[in-house]
Amino acid sequence: MEVKRIIQERRSLRSLEPFEVTQELIYDLAESAFLAPSCFNNQPWRFIFTYDQNILKELYTALTPRNNWAYKSPLIVTVFTKDELDCQIKGRNYALLDTGMAVGFMLLRATELGLIAHPIAGYDEEKVKKDLKYT
Repeated sequence: MEVKRIIQERRSLRSLEPFEVTQELIYDLAESAFLAPSCFNNQPWRFIFTYDQNILKELYTALTPRNNWAYKSPLIVTVFTKDELDCQIKGRNYALLDTGMAVGFMLLRATELGLIAHPIAGYDEEKVKKDLKYT
């Protein structure tokens, strides 16, 4: 296993190259997230893999101007969770921690596959939910 090498190689680059989005790729990335640990194996994460060009164009408009580098991405993976989807033990909420680990597993797998996986924090949450019909 070369996990340390993959961790060292992972970067959030802003110069993206087009790549082919296949069902196999989506399943591979989703499976990597699925294998992440979570409290009582609740798996509180929800992912929407968007590669349809029309929906991507809508999602691009939800990004802040500084994230315009993402317009070249042929795939956006949107991550959701809710507190009630995971353990709440002695006032500790595990949903965000567990979802973060799943995202981390996915980021490392994408790196292993030679892809650039760049988390994005600057976006209009309500617009994304509307565009993806997620409530």
